[in-house]
Amino acid sequence: MEQKKNWVYTPKDINVGRGIEYGLTDLMGGGWNNIVSGVIFAYLTLSVGLNPAMAGAITGIARIVDAIFSLLFGAITDGFYKTKLGKKFGRRHFWMLVGMFGFAISFLSFWVPATSVFGPGHDFIYYLIVYSLTEIFVGMILIPWETLPTEMTDDYSKRTILSGSRMFISATGTSIVFFILAFLQSLPSEEAKKNAYLLAGIFWTILFVVAIFISYRTTWERALTDEFVEELDARPKLSLGGFLKETVHDYAETFKNKSFRKHLLVYIFSFTGKDFYATLLPTFIVISMQLKDNIPWVLNAMAVFGILSTLIAAKIMLTKGPRTLYKMAYIGIIISMIAYVTTYFLHISNPFVILIVVTIVYQMSRGILEFTPWNVFPFIPDVDHIMTREDKAGTYAAVMTFFRKSTGALATYIVGILLEAIGYVSTNTRPGIGVRNNIALIFFIGPVVLLVIALIVAWTFKLNRQTHEILKEEINRLEAGGSKADVTPETKLVVEELTGHPYETVWPEQKYSDQN
Repeated sequence: MEQKKNWVYTPKDINVGRGIEYGLTDLMGGGWNNIVSGVIFAYLTLSVGLNPAMAGAITGIARIVDAIFSLLFGAITDGFYKTKLGKKFGRRHFWMLVGMFGFAISFLSFWVPATSVFGPGHDFIYYLIVYSLTEIFVGMILIPWETLPTEMTDDYSKRTILSGSRMFISATGTSIVFFILAFLQSLPSEEAKKNAYLLAGIFWTILFVVAIFISYRTTWERALTDEFVEELDARPKLSLGGFLKETVHDYAETFKNKSFRKHLLVYIFSFTGKDFYATLLPTFIVISMQLKDNIPWVLNAMAVFGILSTLIAAKIMLTKGPRTLYKMAYIGIIISMIAYVTTYFLHISNPFVILIVVTIVYQMSRGILEFTPWNVFPFIPDVDHIMTREDKAGTYAAVMTFFRKSTGALATYIVGILLEAIGYVSTNTRPGIGVRNNIALIFFIGPVVLLVIALIVAWTFKLNRQTHEILKEEINRLEAGGSKADVTPETKLVVEELTGHPYETVWPEQKYSDQN
């Protein structure tokens, strides 16, 4: 059929080069997430001059709006192949392209001073609107893009090549973001320092848009076979109310997946802990430790060491599995947080070298933290498939994105509220020792508590290469007409551990959606 001839439905060899092409979008994904958690709060407080509660509210409100959008958007991409645009351009790729153009405009606009657009007094509204739009466009790109490994192949090793390349590039994007900002703020020209955020924003926009387009053009989706299209066309068209009801139902059903429940808890607690660190690091360094404005960006530029740890993590993912990676990441970050506050409270006169060493340990651990969940994710829909016989990769991606953005928004908002509660004023760069000590304590306690919870959950996580291979073999056997009565004891145990349900209830005679 016509769709099969379209490049977006044409499979190609998956190798390291293809993995890099796919992963280029995470120059924006990784870079954007670190801009959100590590730059925007500092920009709005230290540069624009908003009080911390208002700055936290901007990021918090915008991410909640985007989280709700993302929750609906996953289902939209899953069903978009019913439309002519979806069939022609791809249910995932169409939205990647739309999101790319929208992102280019809104992201660049964010770094343009509000006073030059609307005049003084409109800072809060301007940054809230522009930032909210940017979050929506980012979700429009990332939600369909994150499902592509599942679309492109069902092979564990090939998916790991795609996801591993993605996380390597994500670490690169993080490094570039902070290197360019540190460089601009270190220039002797006062004019360059004054416009550092705007100049960085222009550079980031060009880099991210080019990367997204390459990924868009070099990846593909699962072919729309005649049987698949007939099945989709046979489903009744829903009203808006019916669509919303079905969507909420589908999202609620994901929590019946035991592996996904644990995966989601590990993901949101660990990434929210990382958000606390990134949001507060500039304030901790500039206000508590009284170091220069460019030091936080120099420290964050040590994210380049996350590239090294990502390469190591890719090998460990194949040999030891995600549980080992989770332990390495969380323990490393907790040790780093202890070292940060110890350095502060010891009042070391020239702590820069110590901070560099501690930050390298943190960034290597962070690289593993960011690498692991999205390398696990492509295998989560397979667990659902044996439970429901359906393809809901987009639904799972949307649920993950919803909770990630909701908790990230809450973390940033709480940071702003706490800073204002302890008496911190963004225009006062030399507050009293009490305020400085309290900033250091918030900086330490938030990430450590969240990472300890993530570590406890990760300790019991069962999905890895070995258990996934057993699961896939069983799915293939059942799809070929095999009887559930012939399941081996080992396979039965693995399926029950991963799904959280008795084996007898999985692989229903009808697809789950047909039963409801």
